[in-house]
Amino acid sequence: LAALLHTSFSIAAPNIALHNSLLKAAPQLNQQVLSHALDAVQCASLQGSSNADRLAVIDFSLPSSEKRLWIFDLKQRQLLLHDFVAHGAKSGENHASNFSNINGSHQSSIGLFRSSESYRGKHGYSLRMDGLEPGLNDLARERAIVIHGADYVNPAWISTQGRIGRSQGCPAVRPEITHKVVDSLKDGQLVFTWYPDPEWLA
Repeated sequence: LAALLHTSFSIAAPNIALHNSLLKAAPQLNQQVLSHALDAVQCASLQGSSNADRLAVIDFSLPSSEKRLWIFDLKQRQLLLHDFVAHGAKSGENHASNFSNINGSHQSSIGLFRSSESYRGKHGYSLRMDGLEPGLNDLARERAIVIHGADYVNPAWISTQGRIGRSQGCPAVRPEITHKVVDSLKDGQLVFTWYPDPEWLA
């Protein structure tokens, strides 16, 4: 993780109590993914002194036809939301397998992000993010990788196309939940996107 993180959540070692509480609240979330997310949060906490209250986990090893976004309240140890999220068009069809930090790639990025300011742009109410991992996602702001709502994040597409729609690299969500997602995560919360990439894991 980049040493640029100013907002983090301090977890008392070990992580097991928090892990078990969150897993109980979200039993559909893979234990390994949650463990890596909390390890990333703990690593980030060493880089700063302030706290993040919420954590979003996106499991890109799951297909887009499944709900693969979880948002947690870390202080209350509660699940706030579990829903669909899109990946980049060049990352794959229903399954994402290609990731990039390159502008114009139309691929998603993996790793830990810090959320920043909310704003209203071409996609309506949206949330900017800063990638914390050099070479993996640290060009997120330059690439305009943001959380926003999109009509193509539509579960009705699954029965006809086998997947929801895809973005230009942004973790887009259903328009109906955009305000809840952005308001839950804005101003210094953490977003962790997972895929079992061997080089990243190493």
